[in-house]
Amino acid sequence: MNDGMNQFLQVFFEETEEHLASLELLLLGLDLEQPDAEELNGIFRAAHSIKGSAGMFGFDDLTAVTHELETLLDRIRGGQLALHAEMVDLFLQARDVLMRLLHAHQHQQPDPDIPTAATVQQLRTLLEKAPEPTRVDDSFGFFGQAPGQPGQPGQPGQAVAEDDDFGFFDDAPGAPVAEDDTFGLFAEVPGAPQTEATAPALAIKSVPTVQSAPAKPASHEAESSSIRVSVEKIDSLINLVGELVITQAMLGQLGGALDPSVHERIHQALAQLEHNTRDLQESVMSIRMLPISFIFSRFPRLVRDTSSRLGKQVELQLQGEHTELDKGVIERLSDPLTHIVRNSIDHGIELPEERIQAGKPACGTVRLGAFHQGGSIVVEVSDDGRGLSRERILAKAREKNLAVHDGMSNAEVWPLIFMPGFSTAEMVTDLSGRGVGMDVVKRNIQGMGGRIDIDSAAGLGTRISIRLPLTLAILDGLIVAVAQTHYVIPLTYIVESLQPKASDIRGLGGEEGSVIRVRGEYLPLLSLHDLLGESSPALPPEQSIVVILEADGRLFALLVDDLVGQQQVVIKSLEQNFRRIDGIAGATIMGDGSVALILDVDALPRLAERQGEALHALDQF
Repeated sequence: MNDGMNQFLQVFFEETEEHLASLELLLLGLDLEQPDAEELNGIFRAAHSIKGSAGMFGFDDLTAVTHELETLLDRIRGGQLALHAEMVDLFLQARDVLMRLLHAHQHQQPDPDIPTAATVQQLRTLLEKAPEPTRVDDSFGFFGQAPGQPGQPGQPGQAVAEDDDFGFFDDAPGAPVAEDDTFGLFAEVPGAPQTEATAPALAIKSVPTVQSAPAKPASHEAESSSIRVSVEKIDSLINLVGELVITQAMLGQLGGALDPSVHERIHQALAQLEHNTRDLQESVMSIRMLPISFIFSRFPRLVRDTSSRLGKQVELQLQGEHTELDKGVIERLSDPLTHIVRNSIDHGIELPEERIQAGKPACGTVRLGAFHQGGSIVVEVSDDGRGLSRERILAKAREKNLAVHDGMSNAEVWPLIFMPGFSTAEMVTDLSGRGVGMDVVKRNIQGMGGRIDIDSAAGLGTRISIRLPLTLAILDGLIVAVAQTHYVIPLTYIVESLQPKASDIRGLGGEEGSVIRVRGEYLPLLSLHDLLGESSPALPPEQSIVVILEADGRLFALLVDDLVGQQQVVIKSLEQNFRRIDGIAGATIMGDGSVALILDVDALPRLAERQGEALHALDQF
């Protein structure tokens, strides 16, 4: 197949995936008692679009399934067939078959196990139960029927039928509503008589002329205002912008050595270059940003299917779907979230009878939310189920010969579930119980430079929080120096910096660490010199600089030798190019060509705890 046809095929595969995702979401949101007309029309249009495009490329299996699906949906939206739960289940099964067929064609790997023929037969069986629809005139309703015409009630004057004007004109009083290709934009006027064959089962409100007039131009404008670009091209562009940022930093450092009074125009040009580079970087980075609804949209179906298999009633609540995140982070976040949500339903949410006995509603709730916090994005999965069992977790830990004791705090017990092979499930099912998953979840989150935290209360539920960087490419940082080595602290963690006084610093004795008094408040004081194991002697605290940082909602002070300045830096993976170092999130190239290490601020308190310093020294005051 030539390159031109491959290009068209790629567009077809992408658009069909979008149509199938839209079809699934609309099916899951249908109200079986009073289905919304626009949702029915949206489902019909998705199936109709797939059928037309698949037929053009000769994908007969896709066309066969969508043809039966389209016909059934047309009967439903026309009122000839009532919608019920089993029908929605079958439509979702058909959607899954279409997705499998699409992937088989996309990868040119035919799959004989796809139940295409069985799905078509099931859809036809449903179709055979539906009455024959009334005939729709090929004129698309441009011409009204004459008074007293067969099949219509006699009305004085000519009847006005629906047409293809997409709601630009209101129906005349008493006009009968006929089935046509207007996708249900016209409402039946109250009091209009109908025959049994044409009476719709849905009450559809008319679309006001003012709102519907720009419908067609808006559609064409949306199509012409976007363009499909491959991810590889975007990644290449981001890499080039990253190199431009490094080059701009080098020029800025060279320009700083020039006398401003003599080289004023050079300084002005460098300032303009810095401004333009920052604007370009922000614009390019925004291209990769996608709303997290890109993956949130998968979970209504997951929750529906999982709860049905377990005999539970679960409601999914989504919050912050429009929160934007880097595309690379979103793609790697999908699998961990899927496992966490399944665990919430399987282990957390109780059976309806158990919930009623506990004084809870029979239907459990799983909440999936996202929001920005500082320079990170936080994704939370919470439920109102039974919560984690501290006793069972400790018992399982003892079985695995882990060093645990009854005096451990909950904050120390909950992370045990992330140990490899750890599971408290009483029986092994196809959903859980094999001890595989949560350790992989934690490893994947940490691999993205994030962390995962758990908070749980018996009988009230569990909340799992995932904190991730907004982007994986460029950040604004404060350059600090420790023993002639430069480090970068992301600006989003910094509260303030100050020159400490010796009288404000107090040691706690032994290896308990130190605290510093800042405006009457005592904060744990960590030394970056000691944390990273610098061999040269550290400066006295009163000759150093203290940077106040906020991580995990808590403040602590970090002692450094000097402040070098603020700079935008390009993140390079240290683990891929060298090895992983505790407390270091990555590296960057400075303007003079040297390498600076980017601090993992969230990891510094934990690193201090492992080294015997007391992060909780504040609790003693």
